[in-house]
Amino acid sequence: MVFVVPGRLETRTGGYHYDRCMIAGLRARGWSVDVRELDDSFPRPSAAALAGAARVLGTIPDHTTVVIDGMALGAMPDEAEREASRLRLVALVHMPLAEDAGLDRDTAARFRTSERRALASVESVVVTGRGTVATLAGYGVASDRITVAEPGTDRAPIARGSADACVQLLCVASLSHGKGHAILFRALASMPRRHWRLTCAGSLDRDPATVDHLRAQLRRDGLDDRVSLAGDLDSETLAACYDGADVFVLATLHETYGMAVAEALARGLPVVSTSTGAIPDLVGGDGAGLLVAPGDERALTNALSQVLGSADLRARLADGARRVRLRLPSWDQAVDRFAAALAAGGPGGPARSSRAGEAHG
Repeated sequence: MVFVVPGRLETRTGGYHYDRCMIAGLRARGWSVDVRELDDSFPRPSAAALAGAARVLGTIPDHTTVVIDGMALGAMPDEAEREASRLRLVALVHMPLAEDAGLDRDTAARFRTSERRALASVESVVVTGRGTVATLAGYGVASDRITVAEPGTDRAPIARGSADACVQLLCVASLSHGKGHAILFRALASMPRRHWRLTCAGSLDRDPATVDHLRAQLRRDGLDDRVSLAGDLDSETLAACYDGADVFVLATLHETYGMAVAEALARGLPVVSTSTGAIPDLVGGDGAGLLVAPGDERALTNALSQVLGSADLRARLADGARRVRLRLPSWDQAVDRFAAALAAGGPGGPARSSRAGEAHG
């Protein structure tokens, strides 16, 4: 089989981490998986990027199972329609393109039309969150064509925290409009006592205009000495940030699942976040965090005030997070669901020999 991704597979986002885990897990189970990387301009590809994508698909042998990440697929309906009769196309939808927060109405409408066409060309769809099943009904995708394969969670040690009077907050997300950093910064600016520091780990390159706005906001509110925009971090440095954190915060406006929240819970960190995607299910009824409606700045301010103002509350939430971490799904479980979805539709499964692997991609 072939796995098609936009840009570099090693890109540090939750979606690419999911793709990497699926590819590694399938290979560990005996699948022959070839990765093809497209131009990084998707989901707004140039004419040259679309031509390159057409060439990539055109070189894949007939009847091969081809999983295409939705960030690319939704923007290439012509190419998908052209190849659908000879390739077994499977869409991997992390989030429909039109659902990304902050899009203007015309762009969202173009994405919706484009992705609807592309999804009509595929044999089946894998989504990474349960809520996406209902969303895709609006794209004409019947539920019996969809498999839900939610992400797993990497096992991790319990965070030791800062052991400091200054509460260390951690946010892990690319700095883009949809992750709600501006709302988070405004909420923190209104705190009467500033016995906290915030580290924001995540790409500073994916949405430069938003990053510029956030830097100006921090300077204007006098928070630039308390908030560190750390950028992309390697796994070792990020692990150290988790270990030294006292509270995980994420003011995201829209998530399909909430991988960063799951990763925080895996370390027993209390969470302050929003009730979108699977985050309410992850935090659950164990008292592992405080959740507010996406975009509700007043409620977020209140939640942060409670957590920053009470060491006892932080301790209770941490106890809840330690209970949650015991029931988080593993990546093995996620790969099993993904593999079952691919195997159900036809060829392309585990290679029984090198010739079988060649025949099915």
